[in-house]
This record gives sequence, structure tokens and C-alpha cells, in this order.
Amino acid sequence: MIALGIVGFGIMGERLARFAAGHAQVRIAGVWDPAPEAAARLAAAAPGVPMLPSAEAVIAACDCLYVASPPAFHLAHARAAFAAGKAAFLEKPLSVDTQAARDFVAAAEAAGARGAVNFPMASSPAVAQLEAWHADIGTPREAAITVAFAAWPRSWQRDAAAWLDRREQGGFTREVVSHFLFLTRRQLGALSLDAAQARFDAPGRAETAIAARLTAGGVPVTLSGGVGTTLADDYNEWRLETPAGAIRLRDWSFAERRGADGVWSAAPDALPNEKMRPMVLQRQLDGVAAMTRGQPHHLATLREALEVQEVVEAILAQPA
Repeated sequence: MIALGIVGFGIMGERLARFAAGHAQVRIAGVWDPAPEAAARLAAAAPGVPMLPSAEAVIAACDCLYVASPPAFHLAHARAAFAAGKAAFLEKPLSVDTQAARDFVAAAEAAGARGAVNFPMASSPAVAQLEAWHADIGTPREAAITVAFAAWPRSWQRDAAAWLDRREQGGFTREVVSHFLFLTRRQLGALSLDAAQARFDAPGRAETAIAARLTAGGVPVTLSGGVGTTLADDYNEWRLETPAGAIRLRDWSFAERRGADGVWSAAPDALPNEKMRPMVLQRQLDGVAAMTRGQPHHLATLREALEVQEVVEAILAQPA
């Protein structure tokens, strides 16, 4: 089995640890988080997994390091794992410093380091359905990404508001829009930003609205997002239009196809996100095991994550 270490035991670290407990190829070797309350969360989420005294101790104990710390620390932890000959599975973004991320990816590629990034849409059954439909409906004409939030951070993220609501590391463009940019990159091709605006309503706080025009593999893409524009915790839609029809991913997990009558119909096996998540995480962990062994895998590569980050940071660098 692959020994997986976790640095950063917030929402994502805890979520992965819970699902790794029953995985056939992965076991949790140890966790480190500087927050005093993290040990109690670990004992509840993964009984018997040790809380180790440092990130270095976790790296020494694992075959692959899952980097789930706040973004400012991602590269330091991943570099330490690579230096020790270990694999690394990073949360996005790679960094909030785009040039540092470029240098990191170039060095990792040159060294043949084993690294991947946790974009769960790489393992989503709903995305697989979109890909099958995409093959049926012909050449893409345009795509659109829409995200909306009642508040930011979302209700279940409030414990991480200290960095999620700050301009330096947080914001919904990095945390949410990046997933849909990754999906666009995988479905359509290389991303290029044509124009963008980001609104910041308070000094030092995260963005409250964005608008952008991009191309992906030459296909025009529009992007819009805002806080306070829905009553739901969040709403999102990725839509692809072709002359022969349209498909979309709605609310993370509903693959839908528009009929000739203009009505959207979900795939027969569509599930809400909370029910699909276990399948996605299990397949992500399958990919982690393969990546750690040096085998082919379907996870987001470091290069793909860098391309997404470059677009995200370019959007945020254009205040309205």
C-alpha cells in the first residue's frame, strides 16, 4: 500500500483522510497541522492515525505527501517532499506567486518529480458523461462558466476565513473558478485570457465579482462570478454550446443535456455532489497510488495546474 502523509488538516485534509481509511491501495501514515484543535479532528476522522510533530516527520513517514496547507505554504512543503524523493499531491493553487509556481513546475519537470494537483473533476463521473456527450454533439461553438455565492467564504468554510477571505491567498476565483478553468482546459484545450475585471469591495479582502473573456483551444469562453447573487451557498454552471446542441455541468455533479425543446435533462445516473463525492475521492486516491508508483494516471498535472493559476492570477490582477 502507498503510505500517504498529510500536511494541513483542515477541511480538505480531513475529507481525504476519511475516505482513505477504506481505500485498498492507500493508508494514512501520519498528519501534521500546527493548530491545537487538529489533533481532536484527526482522532475523530481517522482513529489510530498519528499526529506527528512536524511536516518533516510526515515526509519521512510517507511515500506521497498530500499538501493541504494554506496556499502560501504549498510550494515549500512540496519541494521538501521532492527533495526527500517522495511524491506530492497538492491542493490548488500551486502558489499565490505565479513566477514561483513557474519555477517550481519547471524544476519538478526537469527532475522527473512525481507530482499532481487535486482537481477532483479529473475523477468525476459527471465529467466523464460530458466527455461522452461532447463526442456526439460536434464542434464546440462557445462555452460559458457562471459561479455565484450567497456569501464568501461559504458557510462550511468559515473556520478558514482568516485566509479564504483575504486577497493574498483566498477568494472564490482561486478556490472555485479554478476547478472550472481546469475542466475547460481538459475539454477544449489551452487557455488564453483576452479581457478581465475583478471587483474588490474592501481593502485586503477577497474579490466580490469577476468577469472575463477567454479562449480555450480557440473556442470563446465567457466567465462571470459574484458574491451575494444567490441565496444558495453556491451555484455553478459550465456550459458548452455547439451547432448540434448543448451540454452542461451544474452544481458540481449534474451532467445535463439540452433537448430540441430547450429543456435540460440530467444523465440517468446523475447524483448530487454529496453522494458523488465518495466515488470521486476514491478515484482520486487511485490516481495518487498510480502517480506515486510512477505509473500513468489521470490526475491534474503540475503543468495543467500552472496554466490554470496563470489565468486566475491574471484575472485577479485586473481590478474593476
